[in-house]
Amino acid sequence: MNEQRSTVRPKIEPISEPKRFVPQAYVSAEALSPFSSEKLARLLRAEAGKAGTSALLAPELNRRKEPLEALPLDTMNMVGLLDKSGQKVALVRAGTLLYQVRVGNYLGQNYGRVTRINETEITLREIVQDASGEWIERPATLQLQEGTRK
Repeated sequence: MNEQRSTVRPKIEPISEPKRFVPQAYVSAEALSPFSSEKLARLLRAEAGKAGTSALLAPELNRRKEPLEALPLDTMNMVGLLDKSGQKVALVRAGTLLYQVRVGNYLGQNYGRVTRINETEITLREIVQDASGEWIERPATLQLQEGTRK
């Protein structure tokens, strides 16, 4: 066995020379980093300066905020309905407090304006940003919660 090993030589091709590394100069060293918060701030300022970008949002920014706009919509419950002088008034519980809500009032943190109130739900129109950053209207509802007591 040892005799065979000593007589048989495997044929191995020589390894080619490694390629020479040529360094490239980095020319964007002084440019703004794509991950910089400064770059994001510049883009947001430019976007805010465009006319018509926030046509839906502009009227909402110039009005006084209502108390229920400080809370997320999912923390509120519709617990009842009143009829005051022929106008429907919904009773909304937020935490331990009870609020009277009419058509035209605002709820939630997405500029949700009450558009309709009936016996079983409050219908709202919210203004939210879509994936592309455009402001769009989105319907939302707050259902009557029977038997909710805290």
